[in-house]
Amino acid sequence: MSGFWSIWVIVLAGLTAGLSLFMFFWAQRMRIDTAEDGTTGHVWAHGVLREAVRPLPWWWVLVSAGAFLFGVLYLFLYPGFGSYAGRIGWTSQGEQQRHTAENDAKLEARLAPLRDLSVEQLAAHDEAVDIGRRLYLDNCAACHGTSAHGNHAVGAPDLTDADWLYGGDDQTILTSILEGRKGVMPPLGGAIGGNGVNEVAAYVVSRVGTQVPADWAAAGKTRFDALCSACHGVDGRGNPALGAPNLVDNAWLYGSNIESVVAAVRDGRNGVMPAWRGRLSDDEARLILAWIKVQGRIQTVGQSSSRPLGATPSKDGS
Repeated sequence: MSGFWSIWVIVLAGLTAGLSLFMFFWAQRMRIDTAEDGTTGHVWAHGVLREAVRPLPWWWVLVSAGAFLFGVLYLFLYPGFGSYAGRIGWTSQGEQQRHTAENDAKLEARLAPLRDLSVEQLAAHDEAVDIGRRLYLDNCAACHGTSAHGNHAVGAPDLTDADWLYGGDDQTILTSILEGRKGVMPPLGGAIGGNGVNEVAAYVVSRVGTQVPADWAAAGKTRFDALCSACHGVDGRGNPALGAPNLVDNAWLYGSNIESVVAAVRDGRNGVMPAWRGRLSDDEARLILAWIKVQGRIQTVGQSSSRPLGATPSKDGS
C-alpha cells in the first residue's frame, strides 16, 4: 500500500473510531429537558403517544463498549490500520498459502498409492477413476462437456471415441493434456472461390455417404488432391503428425452438416488445446486419462448394444 493510501485509511479509521467513541460517552452524559411526567412534550396520535426519555439500558452500554474494544484489539492484531501489518503478522496471502499446502498434502496422500500404477490399472481402480472424474470436471468439462462427448461450437473433440487427432496412445494423449496443441486449417476461399469451396466440401461429405451432385464431387476430388491431400492424405484419412483430422470416419470437430464443412474450407479453423502443465501434475493428467478411458469403454458398449448388427455409424455418430 502506498503512503498516500495508508494515511487515507488511517485517517478514516481514526475519524470513525473517534466519532463513535465521542457519541458513546456523550450519550451517557447528555441531559434532555423533560416535563414532570418524564416526557419531552412531543406527542403523536392526538396525544395518545408521548416521547419519553430514559437512560440507555446497561446491556446496550456494555455491548457497545465491548464492540469498540474488539475493534481496537482487531486493528492491533490484524492488518487494517494503513500499512500496519498487525501484531500477529496475519495476511490473506499467507492464509491462502496455508490452505493450499493443507489441500496439497491431502491430495498427495491420495495420489501416492496410485503413482506406480499404469493408466490401464488406474482405469480399473475405482478411487483413481473418481479422482480423475473430479479433475476432468474442474479442468476439461468447460470445452469437452461433462460426459467428454465434445462440443462442435468450439471444435472440442469427442474424447470417448477411437478417433485421436495426434494419436491415441497414452503418452501422446498425456502430451496433449500437459503441453497443449495448436491446429490450423488455412482458409481456402480466397484461393479457390465460392464454387471451389462448394466442390471440395461436396467431395468431403460424399466420402461418408452424403448425397451430392456427382460433378461437384468429381471436381472437388481434383481440388482436394491438389490442395488438401498434403495434410489430410490422398485418401483423406488424416495425419497425426500434423493433427490433420481423418475426413472419412464418424468424428467431426465442428459438425457434419455441409454448412459446417463449407465454412471450414472457406474460412479455415484455428483449434487450440491449452497446455495444463502449470495447473495439472503428471499424476493428475494420468488420472484424467484413466477416467476418459472408462468413458470410452462405456461409449463403445452403448453403441454395440444399441446399433443393429452390421450397421455402419453415420458421420455425426448416430
